[in-house]
Amino acid sequence: MSDKKTAKKLSQPKKYKLIVEKDVAIPMRDGAIIYADVFRPDCKDKVPAIMNLSVYHKDKLWVPPEDLEEKPNPHMNWESGNPEWWCPRGYAIVRVDARGSGKSPGRSEPSSYAESLDYYDAVEWMARRGWCSGKIGTLGISYLAASQWRLANLNPPSLKAILPWEGRADQYRDQAYHGGIFAIGFIGNWYLNWTAQHLLGKPRSYNPDSFNNNMMWEYMSHNLDSEYWRQASAKWDQIKMPVYTAGNWTSFSLHLRGNTEAWLGLKTKTKKMRIHSGTHFHAFYSEEGRADQLRWFDHWLKGNDTGFMDEPPVKLEIRTGGKNGRYDFRFEKDWPIPRTQWTKWYLDIEREPDGKAESVEGQLLPKAPKKEAKLTYAASAGGHGAGHGRMGASFTTPPMKEATEITGPLLLNVWVSSTTEDADIMVTLRNFGPDGKEVFEVGSQGQPTVLTKGWLRASHRKLDAKKSLPYRPYHAHDERWWLKPGEPVECQVEIWGTSIVLQKGHKLRVDISAVDGAGTAIYTHYNADYKARAKNSIHSGGKKESYLLVPIIPGKK
Repeated sequence: MSDKKTAKKLSQPKKYKLIVEKDVAIPMRDGAIIYADVFRPDCKDKVPAIMNLSVYHKDKLWVPPEDLEEKPNPHMNWESGNPEWWCPRGYAIVRVDARGSGKSPGRSEPSSYAESLDYYDAVEWMARRGWCSGKIGTLGISYLAASQWRLANLNPPSLKAILPWEGRADQYRDQAYHGGIFAIGFIGNWYLNWTAQHLLGKPRSYNPDSFNNNMMWEYMSHNLDSEYWRQASAKWDQIKMPVYTAGNWTSFSLHLRGNTEAWLGLKTKTKKMRIHSGTHFHAFYSEEGRADQLRWFDHWLKGNDTGFMDEPPVKLEIRTGGKNGRYDFRFEKDWPIPRTQWTKWYLDIEREPDGKAESVEGQLLPKAPKKEAKLTYAASAGGHGAGHGRMGASFTTPPMKEATEITGPLLLNVWVSSTTEDADIMVTLRNFGPDGKEVFEVGSQGQPTVLTKGWLRASHRKLDAKKSLPYRPYHAHDERWWLKPGEPVECQVEIWGTSIVLQKGHKLRVDISAVDGAGTAIYTHYNADYKARAKNSIHSGGKKESYLLVPIIPGKK
């Protein structure tokens, strides 16, 4: 569909006066009150509402960077829709402070089942307002996306469509425990930051008991998967309304898995998916991103035929390497891409590690080595794991003979052993040019970043056979299978999806380590005591087939 035809079917901005209702009290089923800000157009017609609920302070002004396509205004708020863009197009924007945060009093329970009940009540109460058409959609990034999954589990009657934009869905696997390894860096910093925002910032003056919770103790004490985590996560078989799941290739340490797992797990036939690239928020506020959002909600909340649902259901930004801006999108029929050529590249061990940043210990080859070999590296640098150089081993492909596209989920099947009872396996995929220099992508925080990552704690290698797929292992995380010192075990490491066209002469490099490696940024992991003075080994060849399963995409004929 051409841009001109699409524009004719989209809601066009009108010069409505903006009505702003601050601190609207919303009653909850248990008698509590939570507060919302409502932004709506001053018009005669009833309008649908686009809502979000979070702990991020509905009143907190966000001043975006100068290069954002959506320009600053007094009503901008972090990771949420801009009223000055949506309201002229005939929508209300509703921001709700979660219980125990911002203006809303009560006991704080971030990312919880209890929070989803409050969200349900807020949606149904707002749908009954005189100005509302009775149709509600939800929109927002990160926390504002993750909360949508939990709300959708409950299927509020007035919730007609959701759009979780870069939203983790499994609180255990996506956020707290990557492969069973505690992801302390992001969640620890997030918790301290938002505790400070509440207790050391303005909210302290009007809600002195806000953000009072024991979240970090709960997260660390529930270090295996359990009903505690299931209650706080998406339940794909229960979600019935239309879903547009929007992921980001660079959010491979927090959100991307939630968006791709949604596509795989949702039972509803009315679903679409897109995966873009770049920072955590630029795509959301871009003209292209807002057009997708508007076409989605115009269809489901207004009944406009925007042609959006007639397009192929999957829209992927295909990265060609090293671009500072956005890449071109391509439509596909499914995820993973149906024409994927699943290819095994075997680990061929050539030497022991020397710790140098530029060194590699072996190759990734199309045939399995006939003879078994192993290499060994330290599991810890001592102390708390900070300040170490490259630790572990690296493997590279031969130079690409032609441009080669890799788009989809990946898997590392690797045999490992350790001198102790457990081992962390941290995997990083990287793109190196013919000159030996790494080709970076723009990360979710705006930093130069690698292609993608995967993790597994070896004692968590038990698979859930019913949920595992040939290209995406699903680990049970319900018990630990301890290692016996020196005894190799086979582990399947889930590597979060990626898209890259490796240009002619480029190499794919895989780093395998027991500690966080290149491109980790703020997404660091806890270095447990079993790493102290331990040594881990990788085994490959003979009966121990260690390989990287790669989704090669042939060109369309």
